[in-house]
Amino acid sequence: MSKQQVVIVGGGVIGLLTAFTLAAEVESVVLLDRADVGQESSWAGGGIVSPLYPWRYSPAVTALSHWSQDFYPQLAERLFAATDIDPEVHTTGLYWLDLDDEKEALEWAVRENRPLSAVDISAAYAAVPVLGEGYSRAIYMANVANVRNPRLVKSLKAALLALPNVTLHEQCEVSGFIREGDKVLGVRTAAGDVLGDRVVLAAGAWSGELLKTLGLELPVEPVKGQMILYKCASDFLPRMILAKGRYAIPRRDGHILVGSTLEYEGFDKTTTDSALESLKASAVELIPALADAEVVGHWAGLRPGSPEGIPYIGAVPGFDGLWLNCGHFRNGLVLAPASCQLLADLLSERKPIIDAAPYAPDGRLVG
Repeated sequence: MSKQQVVIVGGGVIGLLTAFTLAAEVESVVLLDRADVGQESSWAGGGIVSPLYPWRYSPAVTALSHWSQDFYPQLAERLFAATDIDPEVHTTGLYWLDLDDEKEALEWAVRENRPLSAVDISAAYAAVPVLGEGYSRAIYMANVANVRNPRLVKSLKAALLALPNVTLHEQCEVSGFIREGDKVLGVRTAAGDVLGDRVVLAAGAWSGELLKTLGLELPVEPVKGQMILYKCASDFLPRMILAKGRYAIPRRDGHILVGSTLEYEGFDKTTTDSALESLKASAVELIPALADAEVVGHWAGLRPGSPEGIPYIGAVPGFDGLWLNCGHFRNGLVLAPASCQLLADLLSERKPIIDAAPYAPDGRLVG
């Protein structure tokens, strides 16, 4: 175990899982969050353990996604065993309907050796009897799961609280960094300075604001997403379905998530009637029976938008001791296991799980 204290700024799934991964490797971990851990993008997302359209992403996102998808079941089992809180990794499979780029999707599946294939539309209707009429084409991936992200957050928090070398500080906003020359020694908070041998910035949509205090421009910006939630019978929707950019995700207990909007409105998390009506319309188009179901939840979250959705993972050049694990855009939950393991590998100077070059902050920051 390394004799280091690592300070992590940000308590979303990326920060929590970074802490969980590093706790076995360093002497101590201190995690700081401006509010309560996991209550921003991590809580608000849908939790599909796949990018919505994986073939539309760069190989950098694909590499992280594949590693994470394969790792999620064992992560969930480990957390459930440690905490008795089940993150509910629910493998349902996913139907994409009437895609404009179906040919590209199928070519990607062959190239990447992923179990995605075209199926007769009758198979989709047989598997999902509540599916709306009028769809003519479908492709299907059987092993796609969704994770119940609020439960994942609770499980990660409980696991960290049980570790003797991890300290959580909620309601503890970081205002800047402590420096000595070009070395970062810790962070400043209203409650006092927190020192560490390494500082990991994992503050989601707020990461760019913090790096500005060092004169660096990180192209990560908040992107609002609104979602709605229905409650149905537990067997109402047996598969995830996606059409026209909108999706329906079943939880094990019958909750159905429908999302999501994509809005560039700064740090405004206000829900809107227009989004509510648009999401309801998409829900009813996908699943007509939802017209008679009550919307039991409507919320907004802020994704950490980044160019091409490629996260920043690695050391910040010119600021010794400062590391990034942020900018995952729409795929933070999907990419978290691989992102956090990659960061741990880099911090420990061992061979990384995948090529780290595409995620390196070097050359991607302006300062």
